[in-house]
Amino acid sequence: MDMLGGGQIAAAGLIDWRKLAQGLHARYVIDEFATGARFITAVGEAGDAIGHHPIVSMGSGYIDLELISDDAIYRDGEGTEHVVGWVTQQDIDLARSISEVAADHGLQADPASVSHIELGLDTAGSSTIAPVWAALLTGSADSQGRGSPTDEIRDATGRVPNLWFGDAGEGSASRQRFHVEVYVAPEVREQRIAAAVAAGGTVVDDSQAPSLTVIADQDGNTGVLCVDVSAAPQS
Repeated sequence: MDMLGGGQIAAAGLIDWRKLAQGLHARYVIDEFATGARFITAVGEAGDAIGHHPIVSMGSGYIDLELISDDAIYRDGEGTEHVVGWVTQQDIDLARSISEVAADHGLQADPASVSHIELGLDTAGSSTIAPVWAALLTGSADSQGRGSPTDEIRDATGRVPNLWFGDAGEGSASRQRFHVEVYVAPEVREQRIAAAVAAGGTVVDDSQAPSLTVIADQDGNTGVLCVDVSAAPQS
């Protein structure tokens, strides 16, 4: 099934869901564990109906859901097909069904609270060092390039954040090679940046804003705030 672009996701009008990194994310507020358990059971039944299920995490007062297809088809500039992890039509369909289930259970979505963390490592030789990080992070060589046409490290069970490799260039002497990427909903971008600045951080690069905003701490360490504006629900 073909991967969907940001415009296609936005046109779906998924009010409860936000596109972060490769997948769709939603958070629902629950008052007690039993309420969450009943909701998850109903979500499972909705997934059974189409043979596709979300990744689920439940904590005190919330349930987090992620929808991503492991067999999405990406076509590069030369027309070569790659199997990747991304949003497809089946994720859109299941997201709609889950929103209906949530409404039936009287649950409210909290889309502004969703977030996702990934790691970036700048290197001139990802193919050389990727096996080391695959082994260290996941213990499996299969995680290298899983769901990606690159050397990116993705754990099949989601135990650790994805690790992707940026191009540092040959002979680069960059002081910081690792950085954290924080994906948030579009509506909280400005608030999150303001909070970081109020805490002593500095915006050092907003040339690709609002999609990417680089923020440095007082020691010069940088992180990137990421927003997928193209997939934001249309008002």
